[in-house]
Amino acid sequence: MSGAPRSLRASFGRLFGLSKPEWRSLALGTVFLAIGSGMGLLFPQAIQSLIDGSLGGLEGGDSASIDRAALAMTAIFVVQGVAIAMRYTLFTLAGERIVTRLRERLYTSLVFQEIGFFDSQKSGELLNRLASDTTVLQNTVSANVSIALRSLAMVVGGVGLLLWTSPLLTGLMLVVVPPVAIGAVLYGRRIRQLSKEVQDALAESSEVASESFMGIRTVRAFAREDQERARYGKALARALELARSRAIVTGIFSGAASFAAYGAVAVVLWYGGRLVLEGAMSVGQLTSFILYTLIVAFSLGALGGLWADFMRAMGAASRVFDLLERPPRIPVRGGRQLPQVAGNICFEGVDFSYPGRPDVAVLRGLELELQPGEIVALVGPSGGGKSTIAALIPRFYDPQQGCIRLDGVDLRELDPSWLREQIGIVAQEPVLFSTSVAANIRYGRPEASDAEVVAAARAAHAAEFVEAFPEGYATPVGERGVKLSGGQKQRVAIARAMLKDPRILILDEATSALDAESEALVKDALDKLMRDRTTLIIAHRLSTVRDADQVLVIDAGQIVQSGDHAGLVQDEQGIYRKLLERQLVDI
Repeated sequence: MSGAPRSLRASFGRLFGLSKPEWRSLALGTVFLAIGSGMGLLFPQAIQSLIDGSLGGLEGGDSASIDRAALAMTAIFVVQGVAIAMRYTLFTLAGERIVTRLRERLYTSLVFQEIGFFDSQKSGELLNRLASDTTVLQNTVSANVSIALRSLAMVVGGVGLLLWTSPLLTGLMLVVVPPVAIGAVLYGRRIRQLSKEVQDALAESSEVASESFMGIRTVRAFAREDQERARYGKALARALELARSRAIVTGIFSGAASFAAYGAVAVVLWYGGRLVLEGAMSVGQLTSFILYTLIVAFSLGALGGLWADFMRAMGAASRVFDLLERPPRIPVRGGRQLPQVAGNICFEGVDFSYPGRPDVAVLRGLELELQPGEIVALVGPSGGGKSTIAALIPRFYDPQQGCIRLDGVDLRELDPSWLREQIGIVAQEPVLFSTSVAANIRYGRPEASDAEVVAAARAAHAAEFVEAFPEGYATPVGERGVKLSGGQKQRVAIARAMLKDPRILILDEATSALDAESEALVKDALDKLMRDRTTLIIAHRLSTVRDADQVLVIDAGQIVQSGDHAGLVQDEQGIYRKLLERQLVDI
């Protein structure tokens, strides 16, 4: 059990460590908090004076004392109102700045993780961490801290004034505190676990919704709206059931704490009334004592509710800090940068399995060399490892055995960002961002001028349709390029690669989405792009493969045939010949 409290203390420490940059605002807010709390503890004294003065009290009274008490009470409320406004503003603004920095840090940590991390994580869950979990933490380190400090000050100050007014009545009231405190601890532990499970369930439902929205065309094409609705409803039902359990636990604790608090008030009223009848206490004193009792009771109740919020925050904090503190297995930066890149790529005895499927070997002892300026085509059955080879060159993954070298240097010794700057990739399904056409082309080289963007578009035969748009290069492409056709997206992606002007080019089915006319245009552009650079082509189309310097047939993670197109076609029993025959049959 000792590990749990240490873990809790560590989580609290890390959580409130986020507040350090805002210490000035929080310190000033704490000053106003103290002023507001002090005023809140003073007004029962003014009420005592007002009541005793109006009734003649034990000391006697007159109208002047009533006026003074009323003015004092008004002044107290004015100062308290200003202090509350300043406290709330300072703490809330500090919380907004804290959560903004936290989201930036979390996003930075996520975007710098290796590709294998994203293979095993759901995007909806990561988005939930960025949005929902950070909001929970924002409330904890800002408004909830303010309320907790205020409530704590009111409890401590209120109990002190209760003891000063009547130690005997205070003793009766405090009888309920130990059982309520023990209940709060037990309740907090249960709430922390339930809250973590609720957040996980909500993240799962967000993932379902994200998948449905991203694949809405597939959903619509198969008329599976009801199925997706049921899937989302099932995820929500699980979250609701967990939230129901949390609500029941909270309700039981809140009801018990409320009964204890108001029961203590009833005892105080009963015994205090007897003291008034006996002349041991004035009506004003009893009234102020009751007010202090209510202040302490409500403040304890607020602390109980905040304890639940803090426990919810601990569940969110554990997930957020796990992501914040996770070091990427493949760093984004750091390592050697070669003065020149010839473009020689060599795979030496490479064994590889994807991190999410370590028991499934994709590549087995692969030996492969691409000479500088050479065009190498990879062909073979689906699942043979072609795209995996392409993913290993920019070091999206590291092999489990063997090594990959660029110009004789192990990729693991090179600066990954620098390495990727030397490589241009045109994928089978190019990803465009929901910005303009120009911005998507300029993604290849952010500092490129408008003239260079236009030149790249024209070289990729993208200018023909872009310049026909009413907004030209400023035309938004929509989410994932949804406003463009498949062929148009492909040509924008090729223009992006052309603008980058890389030493190594990877074309992963780069012409697969094009019709015959577009393919001819793009092939002309690719022929220009492939000059004087090492090019790896993954393709099945004869027109793409026949001009390659070397064709490698990949099957089950190994090279089973190699040679040029003309030589491989002659082998009637080879996989290459059979692949071409199937393609011709399909045509």
